[in-house]
Amino acid sequence: MSKLFIAQVRGQGGERPLVTVRAAAEGEARLFVEAAYPEDEVLAIAEPGEWVSDADTGTRTGDVREHPGVAWQAPAGRA
Repeated sequence: MSKLFIAQVRGQGGERPLVTVRAAAEGEARLFVEAAYPEDEVLAIAEPGEWVSDADTGTRTGDVREHPGVAWQAPAGRA
């Protein structure tokens, strides 16, 4: 079963909007994002904590989505 992860990605033009990805684990999520953005740097991958979105974040493993207008913010409440 896949979980939702959020990613912080920086390209040559600066940081991209928030990226979401569906994956079984953090390492797999990183691989999917790196494959989707081969020229960019993946700065962080995290579970979204309490982040809620009304945008489509996909349902299948490997779904990578960019969310224009939403900036990266580290999840709150991590131990």
